[in-house]
Amino acid sequence: MPKDFTFSVLFDFYGKMLTEKQQTIMDCYYNKDLSLSEIAENEGISRQGVRDSIKRAEAQLLDMENRLNFVKKIRRIQNKSDDILKEIDTKKPITDLSLIEKIKDLCEETYNFVQ
Repeated sequence: MPKDFTFSVLFDFYGKMLTEKQQTIMDCYYNKDLSLSEIAENEGISRQGVRDSIKRAEAQLLDMENRLNFVKKIRRIQNKSDDILKEIDTKKPITDLSLIEKIKDLCEETYNFVQ
């Protein structure tokens, strides 16, 4: 089963909303890089049971992101922050009103997106 590391990020955001068993299995699989067989042995369940648990947890994580969009919002904020830093780093004098306006606009876009 190839790993989609998007789930590692989703797990960081929403992992506490999973059952304790799902949290353990997802942590072992995505963060500790254990194989399905290793997790099965550690948890005393079948390899298929581990796989099913991972699939259910992944579906729940995707559902949570689709409903709440926290990861999407954070990435958007990161991109806007990068844009702001690029504008500041243009080496223009900070007294340049157009630069100040551009930074202000980017900050407002970021603020409006989060709301």
